[in-house]
Amino acid sequence: MNTQMKDKTRINKVLSSMQTLLIATLLTSTSMATFAQECLSDGLETTPNDNFEAVTTSSLLDTTTDLVWRRCAEGQTWNGSTCSGEAVKYTWQQALKLAHEASNEDLLGWRLPNVKELATLTERDCVRPAINSSLFPSTPPDDFWTSTPSADDPDRAWVVAFFNASHSIKEKNRFIYVRLVRTFTNE
Repeated sequence: MNTQMKDKTRINKVLSSMQTLLIATLLTSTSMATFAQECLSDGLETTPNDNFEAVTTSSLLDTTTDLVWRRCAEGQTWNGSTCSGEAVKYTWQQALKLAHEASNEDLLGWRLPNVKELATLTERDCVRPAINSSLFPSTPPDDFWTSTPSADDPDRAWVVAFFNASHSIKEKNRFIYVRLVRTFTNE
């Protein structure tokens, strides 16, 4: 191989390595970026503040569904004005167990919502997260488990994505966020 061919080969290898490094850097920085919620300014809200009433300092009643929602994702705590701390991801079985333990703890009937219930919490005029962030602050713009298993695959269950209000099924062994719900009863 002549010198000119060796130089071209070496230059191509260096360029290829640089291109790979650039792509890896872009992917890493994009996945670590934080996104600000974006909402339509002229849209009709699907979860307006008027549809919710405080039941406790950390839970809200959706008056259109008679469902009581925890304001924070599991792992976070309500500090009086926002959800603080990091939301925790669970497998589907862990999420079901967590809900059972929460229900036993205060005897109020906390549970993992089904896919239809959780979908009612999405704000379809917003993305990243697709939720009323004044009522449910610091919600991760990501998937949340539901109690609804896949009808076709026993290893998968439904999730609602609070990135864009979509629904899909995921493997039950994946780690995904959780928000608990209960049916309203006059306390």
